[in-house]
Amino acid sequence: MIKKSLFLLLLFFSVFLHAQEVDLAKLDQYFEKSLADWGTPGMSVAIVKDGQTVFSKGYGVMEAGEAARPDGNSLYAIASNSKAFTSYVIAQLVDEGQLNWDDKVQKFLPYFELYDPWVSAQVTVKDLLCHRVGLGTFSGDVMWYKSDLTSEEIIRRMKYLEPEFSFRDGFGYSNLMYITAGELIKKVTGKTWGQNVQERILDSLKMDRTIYSLPKLDVVGNYTTPHAFEDGKNIPIPYTDWEEVGALGGLISSVNDMAKWMTFMMSSDNKAKNELWKLLNSYTVNRDKANDFDMHFSGYGLGWGLSDYYGRLRVGHTGGYDGMISAVTMIPDEKLGVVVLSNGMNPPMMAVTYYALNAFLGEETKDWSAALLKRKEERSKKDTRVEERLASRVEGTHPSLELEEYTGTYKADIYGNIEVKLENGKLRVYFERSPELSATLEHWHFDVWKLDWDIMHAWFNFGTLKFNMDNNLKITGMDFDVPNNDIFFEELKPRKVN
Repeated sequence: MIKKSLFLLLLFFSVFLHAQEVDLAKLDQYFEKSLADWGTPGMSVAIVKDGQTVFSKGYGVMEAGEAARPDGNSLYAIASNSKAFTSYVIAQLVDEGQLNWDDKVQKFLPYFELYDPWVSAQVTVKDLLCHRVGLGTFSGDVMWYKSDLTSEEIIRRMKYLEPEFSFRDGFGYSNLMYITAGELIKKVTGKTWGQNVQERILDSLKMDRTIYSLPKLDVVGNYTTPHAFEDGKNIPIPYTDWEEVGALGGLISSVNDMAKWMTFMMSSDNKAKNELWKLLNSYTVNRDKANDFDMHFSGYGLGWGLSDYYGRLRVGHTGGYDGMISAVTMIPDEKLGVVVLSNGMNPPMMAVTYYALNAFLGEETKDWSAALLKRKEERSKKDTRVEERLASRVEGTHPSLELEEYTGTYKADIYGNIEVKLENGKLRVYFERSPELSATLEHWHFDVWKLDWDIMHAWFNFGTLKFNMDNNLKITGMDFDVPNNDIFFEELKPRKVN
């Protein structure tokens, strides 16, 4: 008993002394200032080193306009940082002999189909998790976004999506393939993705403040509010239910719980890391000029992004949820990890991450917040899509037909029915499986109408809908134009059926 106590005491002092090598007070001040400079309502940060959490703190506020501050136990949606949990569950199933990485997906889900029969038959379990099936980045997300489609219904509609590159010949970040992976887990185990994550990971690691179901928010308490960002203001918005598609990003967690996850992933107890951290899909690295981290390779494994960081392996991921952005980054050889969770659309997550990593690694401690904020502002200035559309509006035009002629049912193969109705003298559009996407149509010009959404959305705001006609002015369908980087309404291409 005395030997055990002495060991624990020495371990404590070892961690304490190492933490003192890094000026944690300086990090704390930097994090606070960075949040203020970027204008995000709140965030929480945790740092792990050598198996221990050496820093954990919240900054800002839980909700704009309120006084309550977040802490290390405050909950945020971690979005695509959930993908690593999905790949780990599958790794366990492989270890248990319930499936193999190279098993064909159709062995378990016979209805799985993509744009080509041969490709559909060749896609393996491994292919689902490394973004190489041929679909473009975020292609098809409009199918599941705020919809009540089941995972199976989504999978059955994927065959109507067009590929962006050849099978296994490029990188297209695919949330749909992770939805498929979640359904595969359910088929193999007889339990949902969430139940598997709970039993196999959360319970085991005592991540008792991590949930996958929105109704549990009020049960566990201490959760932050998501915020949209519009006209320079952070505006509170409700949580969006991602439980059905949880395998792509359904977890809600705290930095203290995520610290446990990082510590486990970097430990010898994680027998799956050699497979999960294998580079399977690489990105191009510009070798003609220097980059920020002396990086020589970058790519994706199974649920994790991979690169080198000043000569060390970096493993990480980011996540984007309606009104919340997150980042998890680890340097496994140094047993070092940083997690940043935020409740806004403009967080300094990578600035905070790089500053913390470099402090512990003894690398350059430049002002990452200022540098990355400048780059972000430069990118924003270059994105003139909405401004161009506003400037292109032709004033004084009128619709070709009477309003009643535009009403009816329009069907999108990848989604389902979209209804246009005439109510109180105005056209309204209703998405059959996504009530929250309803909008009033305001005439823009000719046969194009502006979408005035019923509720605020985090990823998009301005958008238009154009009614298409044949040579006899009979409406045949419609096209959407909603400029944004995440939800591609233009993929819908609904045709009029009634």
